[in-house]
Amino acid sequence: MVSLIDVLHARAGLVCAVGAGGKKSTLVRLARAHSGRVLFTSTTMIGPLRDDVPGARVVATEDAVRDRVAEAARGHRLIAAIGPHVKAGRHAGFAEATIESLRAAARADLTLVKADGARMRLIKAPGDAEPVLPRTMTTLIPVVSAAVIGEPLTDRIAHRIERLTAVTGAQMGDILTPENLGRLLAHPEGSLKGCADAVVVPVINMVDDPSRVAAARAAAMIALRLTNRFDTVVLASMVAEDPIVALVRR
Repeated sequence: MVSLIDVLHARAGLVCAVGAGGKKSTLVRLARAHSGRVLFTSTTMIGPLRDDVPGARVVATEDAVRDRVAEAARGHRLIAAIGPHVKAGRHAGFAEATIESLRAAARADLTLVKADGARMRLIKAPGDAEPVLPRTMTTLIPVVSAAVIGEPLTDRIAHRIERLTAVTGAQMGDILTPENLGRLLAHPEGSLKGCADAVVVPVINMVDDPSRVAAARAAAMIALRLTNRFDTVVLASMVAEDPIVALVRR
């Protein structure tokens, strides 16, 4: 059986998830599957650490978090660390320098970073200051939900619609197509923004029933035709026992 860790190049290093429709669930699946020491954290605002996040959970300020993580690392292999509560239902992320110190404190083999926010929507394109990607990133996982295909482009499902229209070609109210998703995944100002030299492996998530497979596969094939920046797109259902539905390769 193909390993999600290997497909997403997440055996070691610093892995960032961006986009919408399953960033956190993808990172949590990787954390649970990894056999080594894992740090989960964020560079952007993030919701509370719930029970689905494995291991020790640390909530602390930038000044205090390194010591708290070092203490947690004495008894735990998996550690999640986020900043203090800053607004309703949201916690702060950490600066790049802080994340590097946390990696050392946790003695992490793998660091998983939520590097983008989407306000609980299923599709987005990054704003001017997004995503927030550490320079030491080794793998970038852009995420989008297959559930948006066939839905109208509105703020019910989308974050930063003005950016999405620029990179996908869809206008407000248009029915989203596989081509729109493929364009988003392949666009240098869309899912590829800030990827630098990292390995890129897009995930089309929420392929939760057979009716979504063909459309998600079509979106993946379009993305692969539009860019040479990645060679595999993962069709996934992060709520399934085996999250990999299919691998679409060049």
